[in-house]
Order: sequence, then C-alpha cells, then structure tokens
Amino acid sequence: MPSILADWRHRPTHRRVWALATPMILSNLSVPLVALVDSTVAGHLPLTSDLGAVAVGSAVYALPVWSLGFLRMGTTGFAAQAHGARDGSALRTILAQALLLAATAGLLVGALMWPLLPWLIGQMHPSAALGTLGLDYLHLRLAGLPAALLNYALAGWFIGKHDTRTTLALLLVTNLVNIALNLLFVLGFRLGVPGIALASVAGEWCGTLFGLARARQALRAVAGRVDWAAMRGWSHWRPLLAVNRDIFLRTVALEAVFFSVSLLGTRLGDAVVAANALLMNGLLIAAFGLDGLANAVEALCGHAIGARDLPGLRRALVVASGWSLLGSLGFAALFALGGHLFVDLQTSLPAVRATAYHALPWLAVLPLVGVWSYLLDGLFVGATRAREMRDGMLFSTLLFAVVAWTCRGWGNDGLWFAFVVFMAMRGVSLGLIALRLQRRQAWIAAPMPG
Repeated sequence: MPSILADWRHRPTHRRVWALATPMILSNLSVPLVALVDSTVAGHLPLTSDLGAVAVGSAVYALPVWSLGFLRMGTTGFAAQAHGARDGSALRTILAQALLLAATAGLLVGALMWPLLPWLIGQMHPSAALGTLGLDYLHLRLAGLPAALLNYALAGWFIGKHDTRTTLALLLVTNLVNIALNLLFVLGFRLGVPGIALASVAGEWCGTLFGLARARQALRAVAGRVDWAAMRGWSHWRPLLAVNRDIFLRTVALEAVFFSVSLLGTRLGDAVVAANALLMNGLLIAAFGLDGLANAVEALCGHAIGARDLPGLRRALVVASGWSLLGSLGFAALFALGGHLFVDLQTSLPAVRATAYHALPWLAVLPLVGVWSYLLDGLFVGATRAREMRDGMLFSTLLFAVVAWTCRGWGNDGLWFAFVVFMAMRGVSLGLIALRLQRRQAWIAAPMPG
C-alpha cells in the first residue's frame, strides 16, 4: 500500500497522464457524439423505421470497422515502444506498414461486404421498411470504409509517439464535418437516412486527408528512414501481423457481442432495438471518455517498456486507475440522475422513450463495471500482448452467450443483464492475467517492435 500511495503522489506522472489523456478524451467523446447526432436526427424523422434503419445500419457497418480496430491498437503499441527506444527509423517504418495494411484492408473488405449486405440485414429480421432503408444506408457508408481504416492507422501512430493533440485534431475534423453535413443534408436538403450516410462518408475522407498532411509534417522532425528493404521480408512483418491477428480475433469477439445485442433487440421489436441504440450511445460516451485514460496508459506503458522503465510503468497504471475510477463514478451518476433527459433529447417517439426508461438502470451500472476492461486494454495494447487480450475476450464472449441464452425469457432485461456480465468478465479476466504476468516479472520482457 505505501508503494501505491507513493506512486499516486508522483505529480510528474499525473501531468504526463493528463497531457496525453485530455486530448484523447475530447477526441474520443466526439466519436459517440456523431452517433448521438445521427440517432437524434433520425429519431426526429416521422417514422420509427428511420431511427431503426440508422441503428441497424450502423451496427452492420461497425462489423468491419471495429473488427479491424487492430490497425489502431497494434500501431499504437509498436509506435510507443519505438518512441521509448528513440528509434526514428522504426517509427517511420511502423507508419508505412500501418497505412499499407489499412488501405489494403479497406478495399478488400469493402468489396467482400457489398454482396453480403442483404444477408446481414436479413439476419436481424427487420420490418420491410426498416430493411430497405438500412440497406440504402449501408451501400453509401461502405464508400468511407478505406478512409475509416486509414484514420485508425494514423491515430494509432500519433498516440504511440505521444502526439495526442494531432489525434484530437484528426478526429475533430472527421466528426465535426460529419455533424455539420448531417444537419445540412437531413434538416436542410431533406435527404433523410441517405443524407446521414453521406455525411459520415464525407467526414471520414476529410479526416484522412488532414491526417496524412499532419503525418508528413511530423516526419520531418523524426530522424531515420523507412526500411523498405526489410519490409519486403516476412520476418519484418511477422511481429506486427501476429499482434494484429490476435487483436483482430479479440475485436471480432467483442463486435459479435455488440452485434448480438442489436440482433436480439431487433427480434424483440422496432421500439426495443431503437431504445437500445439510444442507451448504447450513452455507453459509448462513457466508454470513449474513459478510453482517453486508457489511451494514455497505452502510450506511457509502451514507452516505459521500450525504455525498460518498470517504476514508470507502475506509476502510469496507478495514476490512470485512480482517475478512471473517479470518471466512472461521474458517468454512473450522470446516467442515474439525468437518464430521462438523455433519452428525451434523442427521440420524441413515445414507445421508444418508454422502453429506454425501463432499461436506464442497466446503463447507470455499466460505467462502473466496464471501466477496468478499458484501462487494462490500454496496458496490454502498450505492451503488445495481444494474445492475452484475445484469450480474455474469448472467455468473456462465451460467458455472454451462455447468460444470454439462459436469460432469454427475461426479454430486454435478460439481454442487458448478459451484457453487464460480459463487461464485468472482461475486466476480471484481464486483471487475473495481468497479476500472473506481474508475478512472473514478465511485463518488461514484452516483445519489441520487429
């Protein structure tokens, strides 16, 4: 305990954590803000199917985007370790690898997704109007997929080199353009659901152009060069691809749970899926806000591992944990006291409001339960220990499936209970793995960039 108190009182670590976390909290909060604006605009259109189409279409679009989240997380870990080791050539090479992977994945996955869209929508058993609108939304959204993945790679690289202000600027450009065009296309031009999709695509590509320009500027201050000769060899790609493979499997499992919540909610009715989408916006606000501290952990822990600084690694974890707990208490109080207002701002549909009111207690509990999984994800990403993240997520996903099936007779309450159990097990499993690695004194022995 004295050691923990001493770590908490280390003011330079507090300054470093908040210097990294503040821009990331602001930028992360802009992401669910876009979803909030999307659902709010759609929620004030005349039909429940409009809001349902945006909710269902967003859930399907999130399948490739979230599944390829390794392009951000894998890049951050290796870039942070290269930054800690003061290896400019590795920093340059990691960026080149990440951008190449992102562009290739965006084109291939988009081409593969297009013919599968009717089947994916059909699995949710939507009404005819909702299914048609959701398909129209997705056909337009896929045009922004390559840009979304390039933005992942760029954001991960900037976080790894402790330049979170540029990550903030990149996401703000993406999301503010999205919001502005959303209001223009839907409220001004009356384009409806297709206008929401077009605004998202335009925002993603504007963010990519901005990020590439800032990366080019940042590289002028980084010594070294891209090792193109080494990149032609498999051995140079193996560490990055191995980490990305495991993060990919971990993210697929996570996305499967979120997709299942949308799918099972849709089967309970249009009002349920719409209400759950509104509450998920609240969870995303809390998650992305608290992820700012997790992003600081990624950068600081990766830097400490690259520099072989065990005390710095421990202090970063203690300080970030304390602030994460305080933040989760704040979000829980916000949803407990202001949940009805939060729902009312998003929709004027009586049936959707009533369903969301009933499920609000689950939303209030989630920040306290989920905060530890966010924080520990940051530790494992910074250490490039993706295999352990994968194993913890797979076990948590299996538990979700068991609980959701067992509680299927409870309706929407059973669905939310299974989701809370899933979030709790994510934190518990990663915590147990982290303690095991600590006992083996294995953290500083994490793999270095290839």
